[in-house]
Amino acid sequence: MDPLSTLWETFFDADSMREALPEMLTVGLPNTLILAISAALLGSVLGMALAVAGISRTRWLRWPARVYTDVFRGLPAAATILLIGVGLAPLGMQVWGPNPYPLGILALSLIAAAYIGEIFRSGIQSVEAAQLEGARALGLSWGEAMRLVIVPQGIRRVLPAWVNQLIALIKDSSLVYFLGLLASQRELFRIGQDYAANTGNQSALLLAGLFYLTLTVPLTHAVNWIDRRLRHGRQATPGDADDDDLDLALPGAAGGNQR
Repeated sequence: MDPLSTLWETFFDADSMREALPEMLTVGLPNTLILAISAALLGSVLGMALAVAGISRTRWLRWPARVYTDVFRGLPAAATILLIGVGLAPLGMQVWGPNPYPLGILALSLIAAAYIGEIFRSGIQSVEAAQLEGARALGLSWGEAMRLVIVPQGIRRVLPAWVNQLIALIKDSSLVYFLGLLASQRELFRIGQDYAANTGNQSALLLAGLFYLTLTVPLTHAVNWIDRRLRHGRQATPGDADDDDLDLALPGAAGGNQR
């Protein structure tokens, strides 16, 4: 058989894709989004704690944060997921029963926290020192100045990098299948893998890849748009007018104070 024909029949079989599509839409896509979004939210909270601890002047806060970041950024994601999913399985059995789904979210969150913590730390440290000094001069405590002035500016500056991490989490969610999820908990990659194993055709895996592209490509363009907006601000349109110009344009504005 011609190699191109073999490739087409193996990866581009429309019937195999059509067979897997309903389950990917109803089961795989929601589970992938739940895994990625839950891990991003929990990882952001942990990452902010790591960022604040990483810039702390207290050594017993700074060093554990740096060790955590080095370890979880250095380990392969698959190894971390197996370490958490298998190592904490007995504890999970006692808390929520034979359900590895929460452990998968926890593992992804711990991985994300290491990266997001560094993202937030770089954003916070990029804010000019004069901002903190000015806030302190206005009577704010160090904690209030960080919470109300420095941290919001730092997060705004690294928002594109945070969205990039969300894209990475969407793709890393495919590794949770190592934990042996239930049929109703399978994400996109696992469903594609099951159909490929049952039919001997890899088209379902390609369909899963197309789903990942559908999720990540718009986010990639959203990152670029956010980055442009943050660097250049909102572009003025021809109909926009300055507040002063609007005031001058009001009837009687020029001579309203004359008697």
